Amino acid sequence: MYTVAVKRDFVAQHFLIGGDWGLENQWHSHHYVVEVQLEGSRLDQHGYLVDIVDIERGLERLVDRYRDKTLNDLPEFETLNPSIEHFSRIFCQTLAAHIQAENLSAITIKLWENEIAWASYRLSLQTGQD
Repeated sequence: MYTVAVKRDFVAQHFLIGGDWGLENQWHSHHYVVEVQLEGSRLDQHGYLVDIVDIERGLERLVDRYRDKTLNDLPEFETLNPSIEHFSRIFCQTLAAHIQAENLSAITIKLWENEIAWASYRLSLQTGQD
């Protein structure tokens, strides 16, 4: 199985809802680091799983959607607590919808909200199941 990964960082804001998490319930910023990992068992005619330039373009467009935004204000978080778990799933599903490569079997998003805490979400692309 081949894996190719690309990382980006960005700052976004949020505040947690639905529980008492102290200061996390107040509006604050995180310096997120997102890593997209693409998996597949075969390479294309150029010896690529996916062209890294294409991954970078898609990732940058998605990062731009969240950069300097308050997650709570975005439609995809309308009824959700904007946890890194939800954020990693939303990021993964959105990015997967824009990737055009038939040889991929899975995509994983690993999303760090600081230097010690991260969540990930893995989506199987061949079966359409998580």
